[in-house]
Amino acid sequence: MLLNMKFRAIVLLLLVVQMGCCEFQSKDPQTFAKRLRHARDILDEVPLIDGHNDLVMNIRRKLYNRLQEFPFDQDLTEIEPWASMSNSHTDLPRIKAGKLGGQFWSAFVFCSSQYKNALAQTLEQIDVIHRLVDRYPDDLAWVDTADGILDAHRAGKVASMIGVEGGHSMDSSLGTLRVFYNVGVRYMTLTHGCNTPWADNSQAETDGIEFDGLTEWGKIVVKEMNRLGMFVDISHVAQQTMYDVLDVTRAPVIASHSNARALYDVPRNVPDDVLIRIAENGGVVMVNFYPDLLTDTGNATLFDVIDHINHIRNVAGVDHVGIGGDFDGISEVPDGLEDVSQYPNLFAELMLDPLWSDDDLKKLAGLNLVRAFKEMEQARDSLSSEEPWDEPIPKVELEGHLNCTNLWPSDWS
Repeated sequence: MLLNMKFRAIVLLLLVVQMGCCEFQSKDPQTFAKRLRHARDILDEVPLIDGHNDLVMNIRRKLYNRLQEFPFDQDLTEIEPWASMSNSHTDLPRIKAGKLGGQFWSAFVFCSSQYKNALAQTLEQIDVIHRLVDRYPDDLAWVDTADGILDAHRAGKVASMIGVEGGHSMDSSLGTLRVFYNVGVRYMTLTHGCNTPWADNSQAETDGIEFDGLTEWGKIVVKEMNRLGMFVDISHVAQQTMYDVLDVTRAPVIASHSNARALYDVPRNVPDDVLIRIAENGGVVMVNFYPDLLTDTGNATLFDVIDHINHIRNVAGVDHVGIGGDFDGISEVPDGLEDVSQYPNLFAELMLDPLWSDDDLKKLAGLNLVRAFKEMEQARDSLSSEEPWDEPIPKVELEGHLNCTNLWPSDWS
């Protein structure tokens, strides 16, 4: 850690922000340019996979999902309303500049939809992701397997996958969970900013724990996700929920966009004892770029992101860390990582640390996620003889919400 801090101090003295640009650049342009070229070469060899991007949330909020009005193939920094938005970080020109090779696009709807129309809204977001990929076939490729990620990268396209952000989207229905898988969802974050009727979210650590982690039915959700071949995502869940997931899961888990709690102690970040268990589980923690999860000042730089990457590496190992920027879902960004065009900066600066070999950087970029994906698929295959879990959630867990929930026939009056 002391060595990393020394490198950081040296590099900070050598860096300036280029006027009129958001990119860190060395005082010796040739040195920086050489590292940046090498970073881009690495990202040509292996896919850079980002675990979480909220672009389609913004498409819903600004355009009501009318994709014909969304100029994804243009520079959105020059087009309103995107140019004036603090959380607009993604378009195809910047994706290409950033060497993005794979993206989990988030199908997210707000917790206010729980017990109401969360499922309908989530399916609409899944539909937008499919239509976005179909609309730009030269640049995006639909992917739902680990091998598909590598195939898309070899074809020069961004492997496009779906993650559902928040278990409230499945409306406490295992049948719905299976439908999600069938339309391409490959991870589900168990909670977002609210508890589901079967799991505590991270905010419950300060607002009050309700279930002490997962309920018994929540554990069935995890088992069914394992059987299907869908990553269990522990971003946004309470610490006890993390423990319960790791006790139950039969496959690697991910934290699609979370940081190290030891460096910044907030409930959204992952504690060291969980990092150790994720390493034992074979999972991956994908580092979030949101300054409010990086430092206690609300401000951050690329080097704060590096600190969290290095901490996760030191505790869990180099095979268990990845990138989950949370672009388009955050209103503040670190200096040096202002949008999706800036990923190579991160790798160029990590090259200053002799701890990071080219092979290590390839793992961070995406090979760790690909490896975990393959192991998750192997777990799915090993469970292929298992019958689908079909226990309905106990009515007691929906008390107070039944007026917004479809009743079973036996409950009809």
